[in-house]
Amino acid sequence: MKRFLVLGLFFLLGWQAFASGMAAPASDQRRKPPRRTVVVVHKGFPLRRPLRRVVIHPARLQVRVAPRLFLPVAFWTAVAASEAPLRSLLVWEDGETLSQDEDWTEFTLNCDNTGARLWVEIVAGRVQLDWAEVVFGNGEAQVVDMKEFERGPGHYELLDFKNGRQVDHVRMVARARSPEARVVLRMQK
Repeated sequence: MKRFLVLGLFFLLGWQAFASGMAAPASDQRRKPPRRTVVVVHKGFPLRRPLRRVVIHPARLQVRVAPRLFLPVAFWTAVAASEAPLRSLLVWEDGETLSQDEDWTEFTLNCDNTGARLWVEIVAGRVQLDWAEVVFGNGEAQVVDMKEFERGPGHYELLDFKNGRQVDHVRMVARARSPEARVVLRMQK
């Protein structure tokens, strides 16, 4: 009787080791690839190149103003600023973390503030930027062609409004060129 009990115990322990060896560890399980879709733009969007297939990070708040009139395209110089904008002059900031495995990503940051300059800061990693769409409170939209420039950490001026503008939201298409990258937009008085 003891022999059957010992054999049964060895069988159960062996079976448990076999079954746990067959199950893949959590770190080895593959994630589903992100869902990709073609970027949607409004009538009159000024860039005339094929629209990308992107992963969409939904806006955290619903967008209040849709573009009704596109201003002429602005071209981004992608020159790093020698100094960061002064914290005391900032009226808004928001950011997005991009993952290299998502490739091209569209994200929207709700601003709903008035300021005179918009800045892009790449906080960490490397980012390749395609374009940004700045939608003002009156429905005008300024598209900034970023020409797929790849940049690392630093502050870069996105737009200068001189007399100040009410910005509703900013939509960008970009991708991380490092495993992970953080992009922050800031508005200055």
